[in-house]
Parts: sequence; C-alpha cells; structure tokens
Amino acid sequence: MMQRRDFLGTGLALAAGGALAQANPKIARIVVPFAPGGVQDLLARAMSTELGLALGQTVIIENRPGAGGTVGTGYVAKSAPDSGAMVLGAASHNIAGTLYTKLAYDPQKDFAPMAHIGTADYVLMIHPDVPAKTAAEYIRYAKANPGKLNYATAGVGSATHLSMAYFNGLAGIDVVHVPLKATGEAINEVISGRAQAVIAASIGALAFAKDSRIRLIGVTSPKRSKYLPDVPTIAESGLPGYQFDSWFGLLGPAATPAAEINRVNAAMAKVLKDPVVLERLDKQGIEPLAMNNADFAKLLAVDYKRMAEVVKASGAKVE
Repeated sequence: MMQRRDFLGTGLALAAGGALAQANPKIARIVVPFAPGGVQDLLARAMSTELGLALGQTVIIENRPGAGGTVGTGYVAKSAPDSGAMVLGAASHNIAGTLYTKLAYDPQKDFAPMAHIGTADYVLMIHPDVPAKTAAEYIRYAKANPGKLNYATAGVGSATHLSMAYFNGLAGIDVVHVPLKATGEAINEVISGRAQAVIAASIGALAFAKDSRIRLIGVTSPKRSKYLPDVPTIAESGLPGYQFDSWFGLLGPAATPAAEINRVNAAMAKVLKDPVVLERLDKQGIEPLAMNNADFAKLLAVDYKRMAEVVKASGAKVE
C-alpha cells in the first residue's frame, strides 16, 4: 500500500509540475511515454539532474503512459514550441508510424530531433519452466505448443511488443501477447510464470542476469553484448537474420526554434561526458553517443524505414 501511495503522490507532483512548467521558462520537461519503472523512465532519471545543470533549468520528468507510448508522444507533438516539453523517444516512436493505421501525429514531421543519447540492445528472457536454453529450443517448444505460451510487453506498439512480434513472425510461432504498461511489469509477469517470455532492453534485463527465476537466452544485437558476453545472439542461437535494437533521444515539437534545439543538443553533449552519468548508463546497458542534430535527423529517417520493415515482417497492426 505504501508503494501505491508513493506512486500516487509522485503522479500528482508531476501533474502539478507540468502545469507549472507551461508557464515557467526556467523549467524543462522530459515526457516519458511509458509508466514509471520502464526503460525510458529509468534513463530519464539517470541524467535529468545533470541535464538541468547544463541547461540552467529545473528538469521535470512527466510520465504519460498509454497506447504504446503514443499518448505521451502525441502530447509533446501538440505542445507549444516554447513549453519546454520534450519526449524521450526510442524505437517505439518510429514503430508507431507504421503499426497504427490511425495516429494523431506524424512521427517524422511533427517532431524536432533535439539530442541523441545512446543505443541499447534487447534480451530474450523466458521463465525457467520453459524447457529451453537457446532460441532454437524455445522456437521448437513454441511450435509444439501453438497458442499455449504468452509473451509480456510494455504495451501495444512498444519496442518490447514489436521485437517479440518480429521474432514470432520470423520463427513462425503462435504466442499470445499480454500487453502491460512498463517493461518492469512485463518482466515480473515472466518471473511469476503468468507469461513465459519477454524481450526487454538491456537496461531492464541486466539486473536479472544471475536471477534463477528467469532465464536469458539471447540478445537481439548482431554481435554479443559487452554487458552480457555469455549470452549468445538470437541470430546465432536459433533464428538467423533476426536483429533489433533501439536509439534513445529527446524530441521536441516540430516548431521548436533552432536556437533552442542547439542549446539542448549542446547540453546533452556535455552531460554525456560526465563520468557519473556515463557510469549510470553503463550499468543500464546503454551505449552513450552524442550526435549533432543533422546526424540525429538522418538516423531517425533510416530507422523509420527499418522499423516499417520490422512491423511488416511481424504482421502486427493496430486499428
């Protein structure tokens, strides 16, 4: 009950902070489009204080979850360019553009790339009751039990959803989707045995590398992760051609002035040289990478096309 009160209190404080920020140029807001405890939430909290110091502003984190991240993202798309609102985007940002047949915003046209933060791999994790230690064994078991296994995600349209739907599509297996609100919730579903699999970003998976309640059987990157060197890639352990990773970055409303974009970009570049922040990101499995806005914009364009191919291969669609 205490945790629930804490979350409620935090939510009220953030709501009040959001209202204050709209009228106060000394406050910048990072909108996290997923629930507290998720991948983007943890990343935002790992650097918000230092970013605030670099900007000369107070940085408030607002969690606005819902509809696979599209609620919070749509909120920023419609925010005033001088509101200080930025969304902490990731792979799910571009996924939404193809996954949803109706979207209230355009992931490419309605946002200004402010600052790239880094990249992360994902990890396929299963409940130990599933008789599999490799991707190949998991696929064989799923094929022998069509429709009997569940996979948990941070919500429809999230990177945890599409990475697994893509896996299922390539493998030709029938596994039931259980959408939740955050990566932490999805992992807990697998630990409890209510779901049998989850693909989570390294930031959410590293803490469970030696936890007997869950088994890590493959990373989504093309080569083994430096954070989990003993875990094979999914491609090498049973599903050739499979690859999935994610960028992380701050995106503002499309009409954000160039001077503000450059200011935030320079501040993030400074933050990504801070040894304290770098240590936090390392513990979360995030490879930091500062990038100028032109290069970040190019990355987003390339990633949009790549995620469109992932969505198509997954067979997923949301009306």
